[in-house]
Amino acid sequence: MNRTVALALAAALLSPAPVAASETRMIPGVADPYKTDAFDPAADPVAQVDAALAAARNSGKRVLLVMGTNGCHDSAWLANLLATDRFAPVRARYEIVYADIGMPHVRGQGRNPDVPERFDFRIKGTPTVAILDANGSVLNRKAAPKWRNAASRSDDDIYNELID
Repeated sequence: MNRTVALALAAALLSPAPVAASETRMIPGVADPYKTDAFDPAADPVAQVDAALAAARNSGKRVLLVMGTNGCHDSAWLANLLATDRFAPVRARYEIVYADIGMPHVRGQGRNPDVPERFDFRIKGTPTVAILDANGSVLNRKAAPKWRNAASRSDDDIYNELID
């Protein structure tokens, strides 16, 4: 085997493989990382956002608006991950709102459309994660919809994106 082929083969074998959709990942201390009750269907998400923005103005923090639903495995994964000890610095940096918007990208399964409309989002998948300044301006408009694959992203990538 020539050296170029050997190096290419070694690089391919050592490259971290993406997480397969069928692979079951675990979060230490969480019985089922794909289930959550963080998105309260009885809550008023508009009031939650308003309260978080007011708190952000007082604290100097930003708001992490997670628009998702309990029945979405990516939304559940992210909510469970954010609750871990490792993500305490993320929780300390943001006022976090878990807004139950259902799955508006699936016909007839959306809820609370006024939340994404308020921030001019057309939901393509859940979760959609907006970082807001204390005045309610979206700081990550292009990246916000990309969170819909949260369960297949590495924990390090999620942490680094939220802490930078």
